[in-house]
Amino acid sequence: MIPLFKKILLFVLLIFQISFLQAEQADSEQVFDINNYQGKVVYLDFWASWCIPCRKSFPWMNELRKKYSPEQLMIVAVNLDKKRELAEAFLEEYPASFEIIYDPKGKLAKRFQIKGMPSSIVFDQNGQAVSAHTGFFLEKITQYDEEIKRLILSLEK
Repeated sequence: MIPLFKKILLFVLLIFQISFLQAEQADSEQVFDINNYQGKVVYLDFWASWCIPCRKSFPWMNELRKKYSPEQLMIVAVNLDKKRELAEAFLEEYPASFEIIYDPKGKLAKRFQIKGMPSSIVFDQNGQAVSAHTGFFLEKITQYDEEIKRLILSLEK
């Protein structure tokens, strides 16, 4: 027979372990389901705190957020840092006015075959990927803007 004290201790340790695993799972398995955004253009961005070009893309994505309504455009930025604190420090310096998903295990990045930082995928209102970009280049902002504008104009037809 196991003494009562040991049973209680084992029970407490089991509860702690389950709580820890649930918290870790919640943090690492946030999902992106394009079906949740039907009828909207979606800009899906993959980023990390160490990514220098991400420091330029965040202000641009914030401008997009101001320019278009959430009914027209959804911006979802997926952070790939293994430590959430690194992402949070980045966000203090470069705030986001759009949705952030944390993916420390890189499951979404693998699903979308991301090859560099930042990377983005643009989806039309039917959930079809229409373009993908690796890197963020200031000289291509007009091209990015036109691509999104064209898709949003197609929503109104």
